[in-house]
Amino acid sequence: MLAAERSGLLSEKVSRIGGRVSPALVRQAKHQTGIEADTELIEFALATVALEDNFAEAFKKSRGKVDPALKLGF
Repeated sequence: MLAAERSGLLSEKVSRIGGRVSPALVRQAKHQTGIEADTELIEFALATVALEDNFAEAFKKSRGKVDPALKLGF
């Protein structure tokens, strides 16, 4: 959440969203995160997605791009 705040993602809170979700999903997410308020949970989930580094995708795209003859020092 600090990263989201530093990047300005949390500066203006005027939007409102709504949707139907499973109560079991909300309970489990609150349990996993320790977050009790619905608004904070939604904000945390959105910040997590917004700040995703996409490492896995970048890692997959780099497959086969390193020269097999490269000496890695071991």
